[in-house]
Amino acid sequence: MSQDKFEKLEHTGLILISGVDAPGVTQALFATLEPFAVTILDIEQVLIRGRLILTTLISLDPAHAAAIESDLLDTTKRLGLDLAIDFTDQAKNENSNANLHIVALSQNLRPAGIGALAAKIAARGGNIDRIHRTASYPLTAIEFEVSLSLDEGDLKIIQRELAEIAQANGIDIAVEQSGLTRRAKRIVLLDMDSTLIQEEVIDLIAAKFGVGAKVVAITDRAMRGEIDFSTSLKERVALLAGADIAILNEVKDEITLTPGARTLIRTLHRLGHKVGVVSGGFLDVIEPLLNELNIDYYRANKLEIKDGKLTGAITGAIIDRDAKANALRDFADKEGVGLAQTIAIGDGANDLGMLEIAGLGIAFNAKPAVRAAADSSINSPYLDSVLYLMGITRGEIESADRIN
Repeated sequence: MSQDKFEKLEHTGLILISGVDAPGVTQALFATLEPFAVTILDIEQVLIRGRLILTTLISLDPAHAAAIESDLLDTTKRLGLDLAIDFTDQAKNENSNANLHIVALSQNLRPAGIGALAAKIAARGGNIDRIHRTASYPLTAIEFEVSLSLDEGDLKIIQRELAEIAQANGIDIAVEQSGLTRRAKRIVLLDMDSTLIQEEVIDLIAAKFGVGAKVVAITDRAMRGEIDFSTSLKERVALLAGADIAILNEVKDEITLTPGARTLIRTLHRLGHKVGVVSGGFLDVIEPLLNELNIDYYRANKLEIKDGKLTGAITGAIIDRDAKANALRDFADKEGVGLAQTIAIGDGANDLGMLEIAGLGIAFNAKPAVRAAADSSINSPYLDSVLYLMGITRGEIESADRIN
């Protein structure tokens, strides 16, 4: 073995302490190590149902290994804890090469689902370097750090493969490249109807005007991607010709935010991200709510009104699939953020354009065709689940709630 090879090695000790948790365990471990010439290379601590697992990786002088082990045995025996130590030589700076970050969410996380995801990662030649929980309520959120060789274009393929497995196992999932960009400023662009709010605004207007059934039938076909959105919107709006604008004010009072919407927006703003809304619905109804929520950027259709009545037409360009994608590009450009740093969230075929070009496209309680095309999906009723997919912890969410 060459001298160069020896220079690249260091003697390390992997210390694993486990048992019933009690105050002072971590302090006792490092007080025991303090007299020795050791360097801390890595630390991980997990507490589950009152039981502690504390792992520490140190570099040390091999001559001190026996003394360190003896002192640690005395300390853990006194505390009633179990100890395991592994001393070995390893390459210096042999850190995790994790380049893929995966978040799995579920209200009912099953072994089969985690096993299937792990099997796909292994089949791709990847290795799971770290697993940890970031939330337990109202969903369980598990993060995986994965080392996996990625060629150009592979990320979208892997996102789709893991998304298919996740959907089959009732798991919501996000797959992104690791790195500082996950914590950099992000642009989050949401669809409005059936995403940020629970209703379809045009359906509410139509119901009050007595043409609800006709409009709903067209809406359903458009959301399933069976007919062109622009054409379908024109047909639906045409059915509203003659409606009094007083109906719009009534509808404003009836729209309700999706559970978790305020928490999502408040937390994103608190953490320095920007939030936009792009809607195939109507500014005439949704603009007051968007202003109340301090939405940074929004676009939507505008109804044509004459003499206090709807004319059955739309003024200006229609916000369709392409317009939504363009809105995401424009919003990102305005904020000086690349598309890789954007997140798009929607539920219908009209959202597919922005879901496809976003760094992370999330189908929210979407139609099957949309779920199949999106990078990620959320099938829980809580819009703030998006935060977990972004790697934001429950603690950060609660902190944002307290500050605001």
